[in-house]
Order: sequence, then structure tokens, then C-alpha cells
Amino acid sequence: MTQSPPRTSSEFTSLLREVKEQDLLRRRTSWYARAIAANALGLVAVVAGMALIGDSWWVLVLAPVLAVLSARTAFIGHDAGHAQISADRATNRRLGLIHGNLLLGMSYAWWNEKHNRHHANPNHIDKDPDVAADVLVFTGHQAATRAGFRAWLTRHQAWLFFPLTLLEGVALKLHGLRDLRRQSGRERLVEGTLLVAHLAGYVTLLLTTMPIAHALAFAALHQALFGLHLGMAFAPNHKGMKMPDPAGEQWGHLRRQVLTSRNIRGGPLTDWLLGGLNYQIEHHLFPNMPRPHLRLARPIVRSHCRALGIPYTETGLVDSYRQALRHLHEVGEPLRAGDARG
Repeated sequence: MTQSPPRTSSEFTSLLREVKEQDLLRRRTSWYARAIAANALGLVAVVAGMALIGDSWWVLVLAPVLAVLSARTAFIGHDAGHAQISADRATNRRLGLIHGNLLLGMSYAWWNEKHNRHHANPNHIDKDPDVAADVLVFTGHQAATRAGFRAWLTRHQAWLFFPLTLLEGVALKLHGLRDLRRQSGRERLVEGTLLVAHLAGYVTLLLTTMPIAHALAFAALHQALFGLHLGMAFAPNHKGMKMPDPAGEQWGHLRRQVLTSRNIRGGPLTDWLLGGLNYQIEHHLFPNMPRPHLRLARPIVRSHCRALGIPYTETGLVDSYRQALRHLHEVGEPLRAGDARG
């Protein structure tokens, strides 16, 4: 049996050198400028459509379109948070505030702080906020502490996962609002002003383009599908992958990111729908790599992992959901077994 090389930072150093030699960390400002412009034009077109057909129930056809464009907006904000768009920190922050706070009503500061902690220690039960026990739980130890309604959620969390993502868009907004208390005075002022501006603008747009019944239905459909889209983009990335043992072996950067992440195979449509997050391994290894370069880095990373004997997990989109849901189902199994014995 072949021995794996020592788990040190040197495993990543040679990969980083090759990626730099291929110029894959170079910013793609023009690519992002086109993406931002196309997304903005799409949003303007939807607003114009709402104004034109708002008196008809056919306006609801635009809600799924707006949900997809909202997800595109979130992906741009995500990339700005990782400094993928510009080398200038202030420019990235402005783009993040516009696409997060103003256009989506989601706090850029809250998301960035939380997401950076996730990137530093993915799937680490004590350090990754994305696997902290909340509505869902991800380990048997977390499940064992559940009682009452939360226990019921855990028993059925695999079945409830996608229905729950319908609330994700609203939940992200509420988390951001609560986070204002943590922020410093100037940051709180900027973030809070933009969040209020989004809410006022969104409500005004709905009420001035359509009757209130249409507006309520449109908002519910838009926010639900937006949450579902984000959930479908984030769900395949880490759920069901290895979770580092806090008391066990310490992994270097390469193993910490590769062993906890899952790539999704697909073509240009998959890349577009998932905002490049289907290259989750490459994104975690090189968070500031521009989105269009991730697919170019994939064969380099895969070959490097193969040479080191490190598993490189890649699967189809449907199978990724099956794996994630199976993990959630297995975590809830002890509670269901207890019900059966009772």
C-alpha cells in the first residue's frame, strides 16, 4: 500500500506555484464588468415588465425570473467578498454593499464575516458556522441534544431540507439585520441605511406596479424561489463530506479544503446556475481566484491530488443532492430509532 506524503503545507505550495504560473489568480475585471452589466440589464427588464403587466396575474411569471437574477446578484456579492473582482478592497466592498445590502437586503458585512470563518475551517464542528446546530444538525452528537420540536425537525430533516430552503432568502435578511448590533458605528450606519433602502424600494416597487394581492403573491413566490435557488447552489458543496475531528489529526490547507469539499460535474449551464460554486474544491483552495478561472484550475488541482493520493470528490448534480440528503437522514436515524423503540 502506497504511503501518502507528509501532511504539510508543502503539499499546497507546489500547487499554488503552478496555478500562479498559469496566471489563474489574475483578476478578470472585464469579465465581471460584463456579468454585472448583464445582470443589471436583466433586473431593469424585469422591473419594466412588472410595470407593464402588473395589473395581470401574468406578472407572477416574472417572479421566478427575478429569483434567478437575485441569485446571480448574490453570486456577484459573494465574489466581491472574496476579492475576486478587484484588487482594491474598497471597490470590492462597494460592489458587495450594492449587490448585497441594496439589491438583496442581505448584510454584506454579516455574510463576509460568517463566510470567511467557514472558509478557514470548512465542516469543522467547533469553528465552521455553517455546521453549527440550528434548524438542521450535521452530527450524531448534535442530534442527541435535540428535544421537542427540534427533535422532530432532526428526525425528518432530510425530507424537510428543500422545503426549508424556501425560507432561506428571508432568513438571510433577518440574520443580517440582527448583525447590525455587532457592527461598529460607521459600518452599522452604512449597512443599515442600505438595508432600509432596499426594503423601502422593494415594497414601493411592488405596490406601485401591481394590486396588493398580486404584490403579496409576487413577493412570496420571488423570495421562496430565491431561497430555493441559493439552497440548491450551496447544498452540494460540503454536506456529507468529511468533518475534521477537533481532537484528531490536524490537516494542512490542501487536505482541509479538498477532503471537506465536493465538486459538481457539468457544462456552462451548471457553471451559470451554480455561480461557479460547482468548482467548490478549487474555490476553497483559492478563494480569490476569479470565477471564470475555476474551471481552468480544476484539471491542475485534480492531477495534483491524484499524485498525492488525496481523494478528489466530484459527482453529478442530482447525485450530490442524494449524498447530502443521505447524510442528513443518517444523522436523524438515532432519533427515529428511539421513536420506534418507544
